[in-house]
Amino acid sequence: MTASNPLSDESILHLDSTAHLMNSISSRLADRLRLVSPSGRRRPAPPALVLVAHGSRDPRALRTVRALRDRVREQRPGLPVHLGHIELNEPLLPDTLAALGATPAILVPLLLGRGYHVKRDIPEMAAASPARTRVAAPLGPHPLLVDTLHARLLEAGWPPGQDAATRRTGAVVLAAAGSRDPDSAADTRRTARLLAERLGVPVVPAYASAAAPTVDTAARALTARGRDRVAIASCFTAPGRFAAQCARTAPWIVSAPLGAHEAMARLVLHRYDRAQTPVRADLASA
Repeated sequence: MTASNPLSDESILHLDSTAHLMNSISSRLADRLRLVSPSGRRRPAPPALVLVAHGSRDPRALRTVRALRDRVREQRPGLPVHLGHIELNEPLLPDTLAALGATPAILVPLLLGRGYHVKRDIPEMAAASPARTRVAAPLGPHPLLVDTLHARLLEAGWPPGQDAATRRTGAVVLAAAGSRDPDSAADTRRTARLLAERLGVPVVPAYASAAAPTVDTAARALTARGRDRVAIASCFTAPGRFAAQCARTAPWIVSAPLGAHEAMARLVLHRYDRAQTPVRADLASA
């Protein structure tokens, strides 16, 4: 019996192209169906997502938050995603909100704990704008934040396996900006505990300003305890003065800031989704 001929290269290419086309059509149809309720009525458009960055004089910071904005757009096609800064960079948050007019929006702070900016600055800017807004929770603490911290440490040279030598001699200083707000410190400690569980080594929170211990002090304390491979995990959204300051004190490796990692985009959308339900309720009653 003669064996059947395998598919030609042309046939395979045709099938791949057809599959890609069908996937594209299915994706677009799913996006459209999300706009339609089970009763057949068209759902209201989702609130805009406004990323709220702190702002920095370091030009890499603006490039980084723009890249994160673009990654969020890629993960949620059709969702209006905007950017606003608290200070130092344009567009400033009040200008972004003014441009939205009366459009409903959810503000997602690109900040890693509950501090003054999250509790005071951002809500006050939102209240002064014509837009109907809701402020989502900051990005930390959360397992997706820990996913990003872990990935950045691996990129910097942290051993991928939890071998005995690493567990015995390794440690991490979680370098954060710092705040006088006790809730912010509690959030950083929680992130440190989650990262310690992931790595299997001590993780000590430390700060660039406004709180103790400093990154250098924490690293020296770990070394005194026999931990001679101390890494610095940069718990900063983007490059800037604090991230550079902490990196200069690193006794071993230092990870890059969190940046536009895929898990960060997922975390932004998670915070947006968690804050979205009350906004939809407000729209329904308007």
